[in-house]
Amino acid sequence: MILIADSGSTKTRWIVLHGGALVRMQETDGLNPFFQSEEDLTRHIAESVMPQLNVSAPAVRAVYFYGAGCVYDRVEVMRRALAYSVPDGAVEVYSDLLGAARGLCGREAGIACVLGTGSNSCFYDGRQIVSNVSPLGYILGDEGSGADLGKHLVGNLMKDMMPPMLKESFLDRYALTLPEIVDRVYRQPCPNRFLAGFSPFLLDNLHEPSVHALVLERFKAFFLRNVSKYDFRSYRAHFSGSIAFHFKGILREAAHRTGFRLGSVITSPAGGLITFHSQS
Repeated sequence: MILIADSGSTKTRWIVLHGGALVRMQETDGLNPFFQSEEDLTRHIAESVMPQLNVSAPAVRAVYFYGAGCVYDRVEVMRRALAYSVPDGAVEVYSDLLGAARGLCGREAGIACVLGTGSNSCFYDGRQIVSNVSPLGYILGDEGSGADLGKHLVGNLMKDMMPPMLKESFLDRYALTLPEIVDRVYRQPCPNRFLAGFSPFLLDNLHEPSVHALVLERFKAFFLRNVSKYDFRSYRAHFSGSIAFHFKGILREAAHRTGFRLGSVITSPAGGLITFHSQS
């Protein structure tokens, strides 16, 4: 049995394969070793994830985990947390970006992008990532991500740069005050998830010109600050992630306005990863 995980900061999509065939797909909470300690990850996987997957640990031959925050020394943190629950299986941990590239491009070269809670991009040669513009996180970068959109939405609303009725609707919908927002962003854990949680409000109000303009500008920033650094004249930019998928109309508009060619846009690389690992 093989487990494949596509994990962002908000949710993890697990794929259970047996003999190369799909047994089940299951969503659990996001697992991000950049924001969560090894102890928290280990406990959550053992006490929550494995029971939800309903698999026997000895039957698991391999785990391929593609996750946000799986960079540098955090890869080993994530590997140890998984290995605790699957002691007899091989555990391989990669970035969510490589998962997106393999899911979007398979074994062909291309530009692979992620727009979810965070954002990222790369040029993939069909085997590995050969070029990557650092996303820099939701404070310095992550253009076009859920956290980035939420950050700019809150900033614009609180500085009265959007219609008053929109601000009133936002505060009523989320039952938040300005001090509470500041506390959640600056003092509480996982502020990126908190900010990304406002994406549904943006989606529901795309008819409002100021909302459409905000999303369009942040997507344009993603193309200009990230995709422009790759060979975009020879390759289309393919996208994975909930933000890319649900806002794909504006994403297409942003690509057109900035001179980039949009390729496939999918909510998750899961299907491509099933194919990739079934053929390994």
